[in-house]
Amino acid sequence: MSALTETARAKVNLALHVVGRRADGYHLLDTLAVFPPVGDVLTLEAAGEGPLNLSVTGPMAGALAGLPPESNLALRGARLALAAAGIDPEQAGLALTLEKHLPAEAGIGGGSADAAAAIRLVCRRFGLDPLGPAILEAALRLGADVPMCLHSRPLRARGIGETITPLGALPAFGLLLANPGIATPTPEIFRRLETRTNPPIADLPAIDHAGAVVDALAAARNDLQAPAIAFAPAIGALLADLANLPDVLLARMSGSGSTCLALFAAPARRSALRPYCARQGLRHG
Repeated sequence: MSALTETARAKVNLALHVVGRRADGYHLLDTLAVFPPVGDVLTLEAAGEGPLNLSVTGPMAGALAGLPPESNLALRGARLALAAAGIDPEQAGLALTLEKHLPAEAGIGGGSADAAAAIRLVCRRFGLDPLGPAILEAALRLGADVPMCLHSRPLRARGIGETITPLGALPAFGLLLANPGIATPTPEIFRRLETRTNPPIADLPAIDHAGAVVDALAAARNDLQAPAIAFAPAIGALLADLANLPDVLLARMSGSGSTCLALFAAPARRSALRPYCARQGLRHG
């Protein structure tokens, strides 16, 4: 077989409301997410006989150093899809390579995106639908963000992430991502959340230009932003810097942090600000 490649696109929460909590401890969310063309890269290729194996490379590979391979969501996602294809992962004869670019514990779904990309790769190899009900149900057990990352398109997700409504095509706008280099563990950020029964996101109006995107988002929020700033004040400083950038329309944190985003009316405006982020020592994309 020829090598197959997938990009595990970053999951960026433009808005995230925490609207409740289930008896089992899972939080109920209402979120708007997009998936810009930045992320990790996964490759699947034949490897003779033997079990599915994983190797990790890339500038962020060190974040996974020392962790047992069995805990890696990319490997678990590939195994899930192999099982759906009726193939024993121990006899798959496949090699999975994860080229890691996204930081860990950064609020952009790095591990979940890796799992979703691995599922898509195996589904491509064996002719399965990665959005089939059985695979989506199994993917949810890997993590609440995995079904969203399988769709990897503008969407609204509710529940714990299993109720997904694709959004229509959004107008072009600039999106700058910046990370202060601080990990924000999701359980710790949720633990610091004061209110877990917040109102949901309002119904979205027709969105036909970048200004309409910002107007809709201005009425929303990220309920995890305040507890994340309390945990890591550098996030607040980063958001203040982003809010003061020329032509910025909105600055907000993604997910449980620590990655933050800035929106601009024109994609080219974002590119012009990359040198600024480099001077400030910020990871950006």
